[in-house]
Amino acid sequence: QVQLVESGGGLVQPGGSLRLSCAASAFIFDYRAIGWFRQAPGKEREGVSCISSRLGTTYYGDSVKGRFTISRNNYKNTVYLQMNSLKPEDTAVYYCATLSGPCGPIATIIPDYWGQGTQVTVSS
Repeated sequence: QVQLVESGGGLVQPGGSLRLSCAASAFIFDYRAIGWFRQAPGKEREGVSCISSRLGTTYYGDSVKGRFTISRNNYKNTVYLQMNSLKPEDTAVYYCATLSGPCGPIATIIPDYWGQGTQVTVSS
């Protein structure tokens, strides 16, 4: 059963922090890489980060490197996206998704099953 449940979106001031969560079933967590994507109004969908299912290998998009950190909790079957130093241009709907292949350079990852999305708004 493919289940991805997101939480953690909300309103935050520029320079602030927010942590998104993506809870998955044990099967998904054990066997599928997970990616985070975002889409802002009028902009194309953008890959943010991904993490592999076994070793926890991570990749980041250029726009978030040094500010965002993806991680996983093996006991909770949950993937997190810690977002620091947030900017107004980070405002978007954020989605987690299983990947059809491995986690690799962000431009190459391909999502297949999606979570519901969570709104992140960075504004003063």
